[in-house]
Amino acid sequence: MDILQAKEKIERLKREKNAVILAHYYAPPDVQDVADFLGDSLGLSQLAASSEADVIVFGGVHFMAETAAILCPDKTVLSPAPDAGCSLADSIDAARLAAWKARHPDGIVVSYVNTTAEVKALTDWCCTSANAVKVVESLPESRPVLFGPDKHLGSHIMQVTGRKMELWDGVCTVHDEISSMMIHEALKRWPDADILIHPEATCSDDKELIGNERVVFASTAGMLKHAAASPKKTFVIATEADTMHQLEKENPGKVFVPVSPGIYCREMKKVSLENIIESLETGKGKVVLDENIRTKALLPIRRMMEIK
Repeated sequence: MDILQAKEKIERLKREKNAVILAHYYAPPDVQDVADFLGDSLGLSQLAASSEADVIVFGGVHFMAETAAILCPDKTVLSPAPDAGCSLADSIDAARLAAWKARHPDGIVVSYVNTTAEVKALTDWCCTSANAVKVVESLPESRPVLFGPDKHLGSHIMQVTGRKMELWDGVCTVHDEISSMMIHEALKRWPDADILIHPEATCSDDKELIGNERVVFASTAGMLKHAAASPKKTFVIATEADTMHQLEKENPGKVFVPVSPGIYCREMKKVSLENIIESLETGKGKVVLDENIRTKALLPIRRMMEIK
């Protein structure tokens, strides 16, 4: 089946099932192109919750589909590549989080959205890369903050806010490759460009970069907003390489340069047109959550969504 035939079949199945397809910016470009909505993981889940569709097909890694299922208990949520994992979500589980909490009984747990439903259920506040700073700033300074699982995002928050936190030792294996040296070299090589960096990157706590007016730390959605609004013509992108697909589609005439062309999330590439079709046809990859866990996990997500 060629790409055109696959897309036509997906459109037919969507109509038959009253389904919508959500895709993350790191999904393969052909998956992005068949999606009804593109976005970051939480933004997509919010769209899922407001959709009138009966079936949500989530073109992303498994924790993203779980988050959609937490917010959409009345919908069928399908994960076309249920084995697609995330190094951050894999770095912490409920048992290890419970033990960490026990060592800090007065601590407030802030968990990045890149976590499993079980971890979210033991969390006080969730956050995204877009609102992590605001979430931490909203918390009482009299209590310690346990931030996980991304230590680079946590370090970035500490540099920006000046607040000390306990950090879990987890990383995104994709963004962990983006070093300060790469960014400083890009600043010299592209003197007229803005450098857009995901705060999961290793360089996210570099004080020189945080204070540089040409450097923007942003979520993937934030990068798209900045590129669209900026009068600049050239941007160096320090995140997963397939983000370039949508940046180029939405900004004709502007130039986007990957800081490293080989930075790809292999787990995201497990999503394909073929397994989207299989999910729609058979229901494969249906996300099923324990209702007690779902209800507990919903609270920190709702708290996060109240932070503007």
